Amino acid sequence: MKRFSIILALVTGWSSVSFSEEEVKLPAKEKFHLYLLVGQSNMAGRGKVTEEDRRSSPRVLMLSKERKWVPAVDPLHFDKPIAGVGLGRSFAKEMAGEDDAITIGLIPCAVGGSPIQAWEPGGYHPSTKTHPWDDMLPRAKTAMEAGTLKGILWHQGESDSKEELAKKYEERLHTLVARFRKELKSPQVPFVAGQMGNWPERPWNEWKKMVDAAHRSLPDKVDKTAFVSSEGLQHRDEVHFDRASYLEFGKRYAEAFRKIR
Repeated sequence: MKRFSIILALVTGWSSVSFSEEEVKLPAKEKFHLYLLVGQSNMAGRGKVTEEDRRSSPRVLMLSKERKWVPAVDPLHFDKPIAGVGLGRSFAKEMAGEDDAITIGLIPCAVGGSPIQAWEPGGYHPSTKTHPWDDMLPRAKTAMEAGTLKGILWHQGESDSKEELAKKYEERLHTLVARFRKELKSPQVPFVAGQMGNWPERPWNEWKKMVDAAHRSLPDKVDKTAFVSSEGLQHRDEVHFDRASYLEFGKRYAEAFRKIR
């Protein structure tokens, strides 16, 4: 199979990592900034993929399903065949634009439809036959061998917007943040949570409002966390944002992240 190289300019201290399909030159560990993408389908992305979304950026990479560093092109995720454009790449481009000497590494781990309980050790998500937390952890640790974890991006909550789950959501969310930091040995890593889609023609019930309140209040209760509003963003269907909104959402995540890092 044809091999090719990504030449990442203006960066010193490179080390070379070769794979059967591609040869990717990675920067020194401290110059390779990693971001974990976790949650359910709105983190995985369901936006329509265009040719522009398939064009790689030289300083934005992703950890593939096979745990190889490859160019970051949409869809980043592989949770379901319908995975599409999400917020990850626009976020990464914003962060890469701050410093020509760094490379961004995205670690896609979101699972469409997964409730927050599936993000506990041993948690199982039957519709995808996956263990979201248990599958994420080795991927994140593999990535951290090559780079430095700088942030965790979370978008989830739709699956918990029901009476029996919403009442426990805040406690589970706070526990999740602490678990990420402990297991990844990154006690101060920033954690950014995005708001669920809020569209006038689909008003929220009280349980969705309860989950939203847990997201909104997170920065007041847990150190180095942020909340990202989805106000004004448009939807593709009753749950998911459209492509343009995902791109804007990624920029908003970047703005929120800058305030707490």
